[in-house]
Amino acid sequence: MNALLVRCAVASVVAALAVDGCSTRADAASSPRGVMEDFTLNDQAGAKRSLSDWKDREVVVVVFLGTECPLAKLYAGRLVEMEQKYREQGVQFIGINPNQQDTLQELAGYATKYGVDFPLLKDPGAKVADQFGATRTPEAFVLDRSRTIRYQGRIDDQYGVGSARLKPSKSELADAIEALLAGKPAPTPRTQGVGCLIGRREPSREEGAVTYAKDIAPILQNRCVTCHRTGQIGPFALTEYEDVAAWSDMCLEVIDNLRMPPWGANPAHGEFANDPRLSDEEKELFRKWVAAGVPEGDPADLPPPRQFADGWQIPKPDVVYQMPQEFQVPATGTVDYQYFVWDPGFKEDKWVYAAEARPGNPEVVHHLFLFFIPPGQEEVEPEDALFNAIAAFAPGMPAIAGDERYAYRIPAGSKLAFQVHYTPNGRATTDRSEAALIFADPAKVRTQIRIEAAMNPKFIIPPNHPDYVVHAQKKIKRDTKLYTLTPHMHFRGKSFRFTAKYPDGSEEILLDVPRYDFNWQIVYLLKKPKLLPQGTVIELEAHYDNSADNPLNPDPDQTVYWGDQTWDEMMLGSATVSDAHQDLQKGKPGEVGNSDKVSLLKVD
Repeated sequence: MNALLVRCAVASVVAALAVDGCSTRADAASSPRGVMEDFTLNDQAGAKRSLSDWKDREVVVVVFLGTECPLAKLYAGRLVEMEQKYREQGVQFIGINPNQQDTLQELAGYATKYGVDFPLLKDPGAKVADQFGATRTPEAFVLDRSRTIRYQGRIDDQYGVGSARLKPSKSELADAIEALLAGKPAPTPRTQGVGCLIGRREPSREEGAVTYAKDIAPILQNRCVTCHRTGQIGPFALTEYEDVAAWSDMCLEVIDNLRMPPWGANPAHGEFANDPRLSDEEKELFRKWVAAGVPEGDPADLPPPRQFADGWQIPKPDVVYQMPQEFQVPATGTVDYQYFVWDPGFKEDKWVYAAEARPGNPEVVHHLFLFFIPPGQEEVEPEDALFNAIAAFAPGMPAIAGDERYAYRIPAGSKLAFQVHYTPNGRATTDRSEAALIFADPAKVRTQIRIEAAMNPKFIIPPNHPDYVVHAQKKIKRDTKLYTLTPHMHFRGKSFRFTAKYPDGSEEILLDVPRYDFNWQIVYLLKKPKLLPQGTVIELEAHYDNSADNPLNPDPDQTVYWGDQTWDEMMLGSATVSDAHQDLQKGKPGEVGNSDKVSLLKVD
């Protein structure tokens, strides 16, 4: 059965990074020590460069970088700015790439893409990384005139694991540089690096009880490669053995801390068809494989590669729509929601049973909707992107293609529109996003899928409040079948629950998300459609953490209101539903539009 996944969702570019959260407080017992010995490495052009080449520089900043790590990409522009600022003050910046999986060509491409003109060196076997004690990318080291490490850790606190502040509140790297130039010690000698684990493992052609070909590749095919392949949202591909071997420690970390595959539902309530979690047996196989040295095994044991239609997750599309024109995304600032409208010339109703939206430039597209504007309506109305959505993109929001008998209706004469939310990432760029559709044969459609939602925009979250609760509810006006549920909040979102209160007085928790993660806008697809009798009330309960203990909180000292931007908040629960007893072969579909519109029945 098809349940088109549509909702009001925003997600940060750092969502693609799924690594363990770490403390960034200074650790006095592990302050960086030691004089770094000279080393010689090749730069991205193949020329040999040594630490001693810069013996005349007062301060040397060494930053370990990975070409595919999302945080290393986000911080590239910041490092370029800092290098330009401190160059004339006797500071030398050096980038070192220690990843087994990154080539010199990829390193050169990183330099070109992000405008890095300080030296970038390749560290085969991560020997220099071992010398420094580096574990992640990006991780910075500040060396004084004697080449003693005086600071080790993160660049600042603007970007973290799934979080992005408007601006940094702490800038430890810059503070260390300024202090050393003034002849003072770094105020914070060490912080915990946050980012991707350095890929130190080399391919192993050995046989073993657990091998990549026989045991690990099937797990990745079933759980990971939909996103972790070229052109998709995963920050690196997991389709080839060499890449998987190099990323194996990173993969094991995110598996063990339950960040990958992304999923938030409490297993005590409801069963969902799109639950991607690894079984205990699969996790144990991965641990054994890594412990055995990531053996490849016999390539003849490999499963056939999964096939995708021209990079789409859905089967071969009937049509692909691009934004009518390219959009110029500025390097910095806040970009209002952008709308791109055109007339596709629909002379008859179109029925859609598979749809997928794809950002042209995932680094700057927060979220993306393709929706329709009903005939006779001249302007875009605020609720159109939710209730008339055809395809949507946000991290964790997969496309679903299902049964042609269950489809979503675009009325004849409708216009189409894209709504795109852009987040500048420090580099001026462009975007031209697109969406693919598969149309159903109208003679085969029996049920019209539509969207329902409940929201509460009238909350005021006080500063530093650790557990602010907001409620909303939706009353079911006629017997309804429920297919999907989707909670939506922003960075302060803590937990979300849908509870059905049935006309007979009984209650049932439909979905409980005890640890809401804004970075993964997951649509929860019920394994079996659920009947909601007329008179059922769906209660929504959302909790928010606006305290300093929330590592994703943009600013705990702010009073927070409803708003589109990620530093604002939302309280919205949406669902895909249909009339329970509908058979379109025996009657006409409903009126233009696909919902009873938003129901705001309860406000705290």
